[in-house]
Amino acid sequence: MMEIIDYIEKISDGLILSEDESYHAFSIIMSGECTESQISGFLLSLKTRGEAITEIIGAVRAIREKMVTIDTPEGTIDIVGTGGDGMKTLNISTAASIVVAGQNVKVAKHGNRSVSSLSGSSDILNELNININLSPESSLKCLNETNICFLFAPLYHNSFKYVAKTRSEIKIRTIFNILGPLCNPGNVKMHLLGSYNKKWLTPMIKTLQKLGSQSAWAVHSMDGLDEISISDKTYITKLSNNEINESIFDCSQYKTKGSPISRIIGNDSKYNAKELLKILNGEKNAYREVVVLNSAAAFVVAQSCKTINEGIDMAEESIDKGNAIKVLNKLETISNKLK
Repeated sequence: MMEIIDYIEKISDGLILSEDESYHAFSIIMSGECTESQISGFLLSLKTRGEAITEIIGAVRAIREKMVTIDTPEGTIDIVGTGGDGMKTLNISTAASIVVAGQNVKVAKHGNRSVSSLSGSSDILNELNININLSPESSLKCLNETNICFLFAPLYHNSFKYVAKTRSEIKIRTIFNILGPLCNPGNVKMHLLGSYNKKWLTPMIKTLQKLGSQSAWAVHSMDGLDEISISDKTYITKLSNNEINESIFDCSQYKTKGSPISRIIGNDSKYNAKELLKILNGEKNAYREVVVLNSAAAFVVAQSCKTINEGIDMAEESIDKGNAIKVLNKLETISNKLK
């Protein structure tokens, strides 16, 4: 059996690891059997040569095998981005998750602390008084009773502790920056994923296809967002009926109002939480527009509707009828009764 140094040498020679070789290499790393210099050498060798799809699939297999899981109901979706786009926008995927849950679609939101913004999904939920430090059993109870749960990554991915120091010290993006969104602890089969870089869209979708997902979109906007943008066109790679297609999405072709990206720039978690509550309570602004648009895409991915315009109607109804704010309030109540 090859050791980690053998894999580093193979990658340094310009060779691509097979899916099984990558799985074994990451299994070694995520078991704490490597030194920090070995992990650094492995990750930097991969980045220098360029990560291959087989290597991404193998890595995801290894991480999924080690993560704590919950059994989410069929039809559950995750709405999550890689982070790292550097745009410091308001919390879009978190808000969209609440809006989507308001229309009786189950959302297992996988997330962590801030990466590129001043407020990550866990930061804003804390500010909204949501208990994110729940056991798997309690998270599943939240999902079943409110249509949404938040799966706080550190509670489910203990194996990431073995790479945390190395990733912090080398301070550059590595393959790990795209692995988190592909490793939802609920093993969901439907995904709306955002990427900080267009190059990852197709590899992410091909990985999900290989590992059994049913429906997924991976998005990156031309203005740099790991979301569907209201200020520019968006690259989308889609998985549907086991087929993969690439397209360019133009928000101006749908029932939404375009706005410059400057209108959705966020701040700290306190500020972002206030802005989220404003739109859930009916305020109409650019933030609402981008949340509605991304929610619409999630409805299409979740097969709750067929078109973006139908999804926009569903998202607006979720907000305007008070469904979304009811979901948030119920989540606050139930999550704080559980451990």
